[in-house]
Amino acid sequence: MEKSKKNSIAKNIIHLFYSTALSSVLNAAALIVLAYYLQSYYYGMFSVVLAFAMIMGYFTDAGLSDIVLREGSKKEVNTSILISSYVKMRLGLLVVTFLCGFFFIHLSNSGHQELIQTAYFLIIPMVTGVALQSIGTTYFQLIEKMQYYGLIRIISSVCLVFTLSVGMIFHLNPLFICTLYGLSYLTAGIIGVFLVSKNVQIRLTSPFHKGLLQNLGSFTLGGLIFVMLPQLGPLVLEKTITLKEVGLFAVAYRIPQALQQIPFIVAGAYYPVLFRSFNNNLLDDHLRYNIELLKIISLVGMAMTIPFYYMSDFIIDLLFGEEWIQAALPLKILSLMLTLQAINIALADGLTSRALQSYRTGVQFISVISGIFLYMFFSKSFGVTGAAFAGVIIEVIAFLGFWICIPNRWIIAKRVIIPYLTFFIFCLGSIDFFLDSIPFLAVAIHFILLALVVVFDKENMEKINGYLKPLRINQKWKSKKSEGG
Repeated sequence: MEKSKKNSIAKNIIHLFYSTALSSVLNAAALIVLAYYLQSYYYGMFSVVLAFAMIMGYFTDAGLSDIVLREGSKKEVNTSILISSYVKMRLGLLVVTFLCGFFFIHLSNSGHQELIQTAYFLIIPMVTGVALQSIGTTYFQLIEKMQYYGLIRIISSVCLVFTLSVGMIFHLNPLFICTLYGLSYLTAGIIGVFLVSKNVQIRLTSPFHKGLLQNLGSFTLGGLIFVMLPQLGPLVLEKTITLKEVGLFAVAYRIPQALQQIPFIVAGAYYPVLFRSFNNNLLDDHLRYNIELLKIISLVGMAMTIPFYYMSDFIIDLLFGEEWIQAALPLKILSLMLTLQAINIALADGLTSRALQSYRTGVQFISVISGIFLYMFFSKSFGVTGAAFAGVIIEVIAFLGFWICIPNRWIIAKRVIIPYLTFFIFCLGSIDFFLDSIPFLAVAIHFILLALVVVFDKENMEKINGYLKPLRINQKWKSKKSEGG
């Protein structure tokens, strides 16, 4: 690996935080405007095609990104050969993905030509762009330079907002709007690969790094299932409820799905560190980092859940308008996913970085199979609200599975899961019961209580003081210097 100096975990988190926050806001704004522009029928169709695009986008990766991080954390690895091999495999998978993906779309939607046409215009540029972007983000995650990782995502979001704005200004039809949506990803992907090529030599004629094939099947299946979970709703619901109702569910689901990127900020900074600790047989360090990640990421998930749980009516009305108000209750229910997903990310990363990817894959497989039946049953019985409950139950199943499979599960439960979740659930139920009619006060009180968790957790305060100590020393030094001057 190159000897370039890596960023600290804290610095990487900061870079990922502002870039993800900005890109998430821009993406959310684009989806809100798109919902206004397309209306429920076309937005429902767009959501179905987007689900196909995200799954196909994953097939161009097939778990390789995680394997690159694993291989790159080993000593004496040639980064140029590793990345060149990665690029070659991505290009091959892109071709296979298009052939198999469009065959399946034609097979499953033979009677819906409008949806098939939309799929071509959206999927080809978008999936190509996702593949190229992933090459860039994986490389910069590998060398722990998250400022460039964030830059690629910001460029993608800015392109998305710009292209959609142009399309709406000129009143283009939904088909061309979908094309512009895909082209924004492609533009950012090309820029991402260019940035990588400025840092490491990519040679398609270089030898192949055979380590990329080690446990590829397990990573591929696990990653595919992970990507399928958030896309499962629109794909299954298309068969059980109307496209208009799918649109309502998609509006409610897109908000927690977009915000899920925020926990990935912290997880992304810890991921290469977890791999490095385990590969160097520093198991105590690995457990310590995993517990740190769980604590931080749990608090982030809870903080995101709070406003959407208590203020779902206000948020839907503010963002989408009165005509989408039926999505408010599903949003309230789905907001619970934000906490569960955050915890699941940390537990799952703990498994993968310990070479226990097969356990992660098994849990995700059970979650997907359960999810298909849960979405079908609950949506047929209770419509969009039932679909929202199904989404939360799927995350509960995954949470239990990850926790059962992870080593040191009782240490993790005692130090993080039991105290944090018990406190959060108690506060959520109590505040909602007494302050249901005053959502702004409910949010304020719950945030104050959540802040107390940080204050009263000794390990959290030690970590915060550790980050602040250099700043205090630097400030004192500057004060003494100014006094001496």
